[in-house]
Amino acid sequence: MNRFSLALPLALSLSLAACGRQEPVSDLPSSEELANAANAAAAEALQNVSRDETEAQENRNYVNTARGYSITLPEGWVRDASASNQDGVVSEDAGAGADIRVFWSKNEGDKDLQEIVAGMTQGSEAVDGDFVGDNEYRGTANDGEGNSVAVRLIRKPDGSLITATFVFPEMLSEQYLAIGQKTLDSLRVFNAPAAAEPTTATNASGA
Repeated sequence: MNRFSLALPLALSLSLAACGRQEPVSDLPSSEELANAANAAAAEALQNVSRDETEAQENRNYVNTARGYSITLPEGWVRDASASNQDGVVSEDAGAGADIRVFWSKNEGDKDLQEIVAGMTQGSEAVDGDFVGDNEYRGTANDGEGNSVAVRLIRKPDGSLITATFVFPEMLSEQYLAIGQKTLDSLRVFNAPAAAEPTTATNASGA
């Protein structure tokens, strides 16, 4: 028998077998179903991104209700839970050796801001700053160890103090000066509840 006459029935048999294994067209998802599934997946992805952004923003916003102040910490920095307490928070960019410290203090002796600044800057180098009215001071200095320090002090109506210091290596001033300025600008004070007892501040845990 000619080999071509054998090949034809064999090819036909394989073709029929393959056709028998195919799923009916009616079992495949329609274009509308595919579109709905894609839209649902996209909506879920957007929701997850939104949730992550919200959580990140909440972690950056430090609010100390008992002490009456709030501040927005730099993005991506990590809070130092061991150095933070009921009076304030420490957040750092450990890899660069930079940190922000914001704390409330009672201001024993009810000192005025001029006295406090004089004591605070003693021993520092290249001190430069200005008083903003009677109850706020903003300045910069060098700690003598190669670090630049930006500071903002606010004396509250009850005489207590909010002190925010932003410390970073002097050689990284170009990158960190703007971050420090923005962070200190975000510091806000408000009246704490009269009967509030010192408690752990909102979002006080490490990131």
